[in-house]
Amino acid sequence: MLAVASVVVAVGTATGMLSALDDGRGADRAGSDVTASPSLERLPVVPSPSTSGTSAAPSPKKARPSASSAPRKTRKEPSVPVAEGLYRHPESQVLDWVRANPSDPRTPVIESRIADRPAAVWFTDYSPDTIPARVRAVTSGAAGQDRVPVLVSYAIPDRDCGGASQGGAPDLDAYDAWIDAFARGLGSAEVIVVLEPDSIAQADCLGAGQRADRFASLARAGRVLKAADPQARVYFDAGHSGWNPAGKQAELLRQAGAASAASSDGVFSNVSNFHTTSAEIAYDRQVLAALGGPASLGAVIDTSRNGNGAPNDGEWCDPAGRKIGRAPTLSTGEARIDAYLWVKLPGESDGCKGSPGTFSPSYAYDLASS
Repeated sequence: MLAVASVVVAVGTATGMLSALDDGRGADRAGSDVTASPSLERLPVVPSPSTSGTSAAPSPKKARPSASSAPRKTRKEPSVPVAEGLYRHPESQVLDWVRANPSDPRTPVIESRIADRPAAVWFTDYSPDTIPARVRAVTSGAAGQDRVPVLVSYAIPDRDCGGASQGGAPDLDAYDAWIDAFARGLGSAEVIVVLEPDSIAQADCLGAGQRADRFASLARAGRVLKAADPQARVYFDAGHSGWNPAGKQAELLRQAGAASAASSDGVFSNVSNFHTTSAEIAYDRQVLAALGGPASLGAVIDTSRNGNGAPNDGEWCDPAGRKIGRAPTLSTGEARIDAYLWVKLPGESDGCKGSPGTFSPSYAYDLASS
């Protein structure tokens, strides 16, 4: 996806997430193909299928222009213990690698610092017939462990504005039906849904009428998901602190229904990007203040690769010197910040260390040991 003045490296909106592609085998896996975000560039690239199932993650995109041209000092983020409440999906590219390489000297670090952490599960392909069962497999697995899964829906039409993560449903009517099917798999337990990374922050490529139609579908999606599972927590796309100004992003979010408790529990930011947690906290609070709506609205932040902040040169594709960020947790200790999540799975390439969305042990080791 393209974004002005920001970089997205993800998913999916994302990499470093769990993605679920249907290749006929029906296995959803953790991971993502997305690579660039607004400060660095665009958001996610569509996840690539893995050998033993389907894994959907955003693929790399061009780096988006940075909102600020002034160099910023790199700040290291303190680590936070993993919350007991988040669900770790048992299938992912990093887990496959760890299981297949027990004697590799990098394995202990990658296993303990990446593979053992809960990450998001991405659903990026348009497959309405199989999506209910695939979502249900994740949510029922999490419910059986009394954990909270993080799901990423990534099938909006004109996804990524024709960039590296292009794809999605053929039209909005088909997307609405896909969301209905997705919702049928949610169950009745608590679940976090990251709704369509880049779909709002990167809507400038659409005409006014197309944008209004997309936002109407997003508002509907939030209502459908929350009606299907009253414990579902649905978060809307706020881009990140290096992209749109908070006031502009809040206005777009309002048009997409993010200020309504019937559709939304708040916003998400920094998917597949590198901006520091402190910068995202400040930005998300500004967005929420400008957005209005119930005081209960909060924010979740992708901290998977932001331990050293965003590179000064704006590089978004597997940039050197980055580091995993705060561990996923539902207990942030910060007002209006509901969770730190790993939406993009560390070690899944943006497209420079390997094909978009594929796992690179050397990149994972660099992120986990730096």
